[in-house]
Amino acid sequence: MPYSITDICIGCGACVRVCPTGAISGSRKAQHSIDQSRCIDCGACGRVCPVEGAVLDPRLRPTKILKRSLWPKPVVIRSLCSACSMCEDICPFGCLALTKPEDFPNSFSVHAYLKDSKACVSCNLCTDICPEEAIYLAREVDISQP
Repeated sequence: MPYSITDICIGCGACVRVCPTGAISGSRKAQHSIDQSRCIDCGACGRVCPVEGAVLDPRLRPTKILKRSLWPKPVVIRSLCSACSMCEDICPFGCLALTKPEDFPNSFSVHAYLKDSKACVSCNLCTDICPEEAIYLAREVDISQP
C-alpha cells in the first residue's frame, strides 16, 4: 500500500514538487491525492509536508517533516560501479552524474557520483536500478569526493 494524503491537507503543493514520479496532484489550497499506481513509497511527500498527519505512510502512520539536510543521499561504491549510467538516466532531479576526466583531474576511474545533493529526494530509484548494487543511501555524504 502506498502513501496517502488525508483530508487535513492544506494544498500547499510541497509534496507535488518533491514527488519523483509525479504521482501527486491537486489544486492549490485543496486536498491533494496520490495516484497509487505511480507511488514508489519513497516517503519524500511526508518529509516535506508542513502539516503533521496530512500524509500517512504505507502502514497508515502519520509522517513528520524532516529537514532536507537530514535526508539520506546516494553513496556510490566506486569499486563496484560499472559506469553504466542507469542511475544518472533514471534520476528525475539530475542528482547523479558520471565522472569525466576534465572534471576530476586526479581521478582515473569513471564512476557515478552525487552531483547535486540538495536536489536529491532520497527516492531510491538509483539504488533500485543499479545492476551492480553499487549505490546505497546514507546520511551526511561528503560530495566533494567523486
